[in-house]
Amino acid sequence: MEEQKRRFKAVIGDKTYTIVGPGSLAHFETVTAMLNERLTQIKTLAPNISEEDAAVLLAFNALSDAVKSQAQAQQASQE
Repeated sequence: MEEQKRRFKAVIGDKTYTIVGPGSLAHFETVTAMLNERLTQIKTLAPNISEEDAAVLLAFNALSDAVKSQAQAQQASQE
């Protein structure tokens, strides 16, 4: 059975976004908190970075983490 989609208003940085998708309220809140935490880290390390560049770096880092996790899971399943 397909999980019901829900709407969630996420405040990311200084903007509010409406996110639509499957997941619990706790999931959306956790992802939003993690995203804001990582944006803050990037801006602390590079205070002059633009919002757009910070978002691109965050996306790159998130996808890099996902690729690493996928490779580790594949390696573990082969062992």
